[in-house]
Amino acid sequence: MNNDLYNSKKLLWSLAITFTLVWLYVLGWRTLVPPDEGRYAEMAREMFTTGDWITTRLNGIKYFEKPPLQTWMNALSFAVFGLGEWQARLWTGLCGLTGVLLTGYTGHKVFGARAGFYAALALGASLFWVASGQIDSLDMSLSGMMTIALCALLLAQRDAATPAERRNWMLVCWAGMALAVLAKGLIGLVLPGAVLVLYTLAARDWAIWARLHLGKGLLLFFAVATPWFVLVALKNPEQPHFFFIHEHFERFLLKTHHREGPWYYFFVMLIPGIMPWLGVLPQSLLGALRLEQRTVFQPRLMLLVWAVFIFFFFSYSSSKLPGYILPIFPALALLIAVYLENASRPNRVFAAVLLLVVGVAGIAAIPQIAHIKVHDPAEVKMLEAYQPWVLAAAIIAAAGGALALLHARHLRRDASVLTLAIAGFLATQMVLAGFEPYGKLRAGKALTHRIAAELAPDTKIYSVSTYEQSMTFYLGRTVTLVDYWDEFTFGLEQQPELSIPTVDAWIGIWQKDAAAGVKDIAIIDVEDYPKLQARGVTMRVVAEDTRRMAVANR
Repeated sequence: MNNDLYNSKKLLWSLAITFTLVWLYVLGWRTLVPPDEGRYAEMAREMFTTGDWITTRLNGIKYFEKPPLQTWMNALSFAVFGLGEWQARLWTGLCGLTGVLLTGYTGHKVFGARAGFYAALALGASLFWVASGQIDSLDMSLSGMMTIALCALLLAQRDAATPAERRNWMLVCWAGMALAVLAKGLIGLVLPGAVLVLYTLAARDWAIWARLHLGKGLLLFFAVATPWFVLVALKNPEQPHFFFIHEHFERFLLKTHHREGPWYYFFVMLIPGIMPWLGVLPQSLLGALRLEQRTVFQPRLMLLVWAVFIFFFFSYSSSKLPGYILPIFPALALLIAVYLENASRPNRVFAAVLLLVVGVAGIAAIPQIAHIKVHDPAEVKMLEAYQPWVLAAAIIAAAGGALALLHARHLRRDASVLTLAIAGFLATQMVLAGFEPYGKLRAGKALTHRIAAELAPDTKIYSVSTYEQSMTFYLGRTVTLVDYWDEFTFGLEQQPELSIPTVDAWIGIWQKDAAAGVKDIAIIDVEDYPKLQARGVTMRVVAEDTRRMAVANR
């Protein structure tokens, strides 16, 4: 096999087209899994159906935890392509895909053709990046916009950039930061800004501030980021305090969201997340410490500061979720690419061996899945159904590691890196596809078909002491919350009439409608059914699974 694969335009185009088609095709494979996928799909459905593109709502209730970029893009997807699962994931899918292509292009322009080839392979095969690009969640939306900012900064500041290139790419960088703010808030500006300050101190590149086009950049930034915040505040005066104070400072400093984790939380997340490149990650980070000679701008140092600062920023936060560190993956991919380009054979061999070992360990662990202690018979069946997919992923990883090892030993480094990337990407697809039985159960999608058969246009649907994030989307209807607050607390404080505060109050309405011959539907937890029966509540079971039930009052 040709050892200069990155020089073959035919191969590169074939890989890019195949990768793009597979990436987009799998967006519709799976059910929208709650909470995140159901929530953001439903918010977009409501925006699309109501035509209100300013005030973001969930279940008809004001919902200001996050800015609107993803909701806008999902609603636009629904407007163009109709309601559906792949449509709900299209925006995040495009963000992930664009991140891979832009990272490869940036690597090519900043570090050389082979490094660009490796960078695209590294990011396009990283487990966390691939998985997040196929989930309707804000993490990829933010990361996609921050990737634009990072790559544009690197392209603008590289020593070979012309004045026009520097100006244009810096304007793209400012626009990327503005879109990142619209994706998830102030961190879209705070994180890149802090990285720039730390890079300046580390590289002593004080002149970079004169190359940022601050005047035009700030004008563009505010022109993109500001209008929605002004409009939503004018329509909803309560929004600024909740969004900027509660959702930023209190969320970062306090444990009010109950998402805290130990200091090493993200170290544990990074280990599987960067596969199949874990074997070369430490060396790639250490290599970035060596300053480049005879250059003004230090791109590897910038990438290192970006990855390390963002990683430890979220490690310090009191609120931790796995996807928070996703913005560091393009930077890691570029550092890995630069390292792989010049890595010795033993180091390339180690990466292949590690993937081989992970695959073999996965194959050996398959029988243990059946012995995981669960009490729900449905979950036992799901574990059994999941085993073949995990086995397929493990076999792909082991085979990929073995083949990459063979290529590395024969000094076919391009082939070795490409094999690792293909194995990592395909193994991730197997893991995601096997998750579908569990996703269906979590979403309650099967119940929605039977509930829909019972509905008339004026049928009221209640959600009693629970809220099923995905079922609302699949029903195409909002529900009336009963004795449920959680993430709706702020919105319901503004409009308390949109819910029923107690179960007792709901029972009175439910029974009155039953006596009048008016059919209502309620979604309840299976454990609450016997409690309501004991209170004499009129109920006919419409649909049920092991987690929840849908009942009618007649």
